[in-house]
Amino acid sequence: MSEIDPTQFRNVLGNLPTGVTVLTAHGADGPTGMAANSVTSVSLDPPLILVCPAKSSTTWPTIDSTGAFCVNIMAEHHEEATRAFAMKDADRFSGVAWHHRPTGPALDEAVAWIECRIRDEHDAGDHTIVVADVVAIDAADGAAPLVFFRGSYGAFRDAQA
Repeated sequence: MSEIDPTQFRNVLGNLPTGVTVLTAHGADGPTGMAANSVTSVSLDPPLILVCPAKSSTTWPTIDSTGAFCVNIMAEHHEEATRAFAMKDADRFSGVAWHHRPTGPALDEAVAWIECRIRDEHDAGDHTIVVADVVAIDAADGAAPLVFFRGSYGAFRDAQA
């Protein structure tokens, strides 16, 4: 097996645009959340998604302990909020409006919300692959998503809009 340089690996994979999400849950000490861009659909029947939190995450264990989370698909104007959810030791919910959902806080003005219950977890190097059952979904009309590409944030707009 050839040795892959981690920096080159990150740079090459940075050419794959990803959606920007924030995972939230109702922690024992109040709402908790973290930015995540490793989120994808897995199955339509049953409806499943996966998320890949880093093993170094200090927030994921709190979310994991609840057994459920809400995926907030971030809107184009949420770059600052997303950066706050990616920081360590920050008051991530400061100035962020949200409303209650059973699996976790739903950030206001997000593009969509996917409520999940954790099904399985798999070891994957420096990350964990978490497969989750989708238990509820909702989306806002006409909102443009925040996208991460080559280390920068941007937006994607429907060509028909």
